[in-house]
Amino acid sequence: MNKIKHLKKEILPILLILIFLLVGMYVRKSLPAVVPTHWDANNIPNGWSSRNFAVFFFPGLIFGIYLLLSLFPHIDPLKENIKSFSNVYYKFKTTFILFMGGIYLLSLYAALNHSLNIGRLIMIGTAWLFYYIALMLPQLKRNYFIGIRLPWTLASDENWDKTHKYGKKVFIILSFLILINSFFLGNVIFTIFMFEIFIAVLAIGIYSYKEFKKEGK
Repeated sequence: MNKIKHLKKEILPILLILIFLLVGMYVRKSLPAVVPTHWDANNIPNGWSSRNFAVFFFPGLIFGIYLLLSLFPHIDPLKENIKSFSNVYYKFKTTFILFMGGIYLLSLYAALNHSLNIGRLIMIGTAWLFYYIALMLPQLKRNYFIGIRLPWTLASDENWDKTHKYGKKVFIILSFLILINSFFLGNVIFTIFMFEIFIAVLAIGIYSYKEFKKEGK
């Protein structure tokens, strides 16, 4: 009964991937022979692919990621802990597929010669994804697959819980900073974005290590 219920839940992410593919196939003939698939920090295309590659590769990539996200929890040494937040993990998996699919649809729309600030929209989507991850972090239990996996968090449930609660605050701040970044363009903003990521990761790592030292382990 539980297996049937689990399989039913997988209908939505698979259906989303199928919809992305069908949209791509629908607009395929309207696309130019060579389409832009990558943009620089100034929203200028700097990477191109063939029409067929642009249409079929990304849905295939999303499906591959979906399979990996579905497989890893079953081979994690602490998979029983993952089962305890299986609903949270399922929502994350679906949300991530929506994020990736959104990028795919935006790239197709831009390839149809529509005026679109794709860099800004992707940055807004990234801010939304980071905010969602922030809300998810405190609900995760210790495992080797998803979460803030540091030597100290993996060694202690107490350190894991404290670090993820702290990580929630850091990721919320980071998501708002990324949202602010989306109103600007250029290499400087991209550099700032990467610096913000680095500072967030460093802050979480330092906090986790300090808590580890307090535990005396």
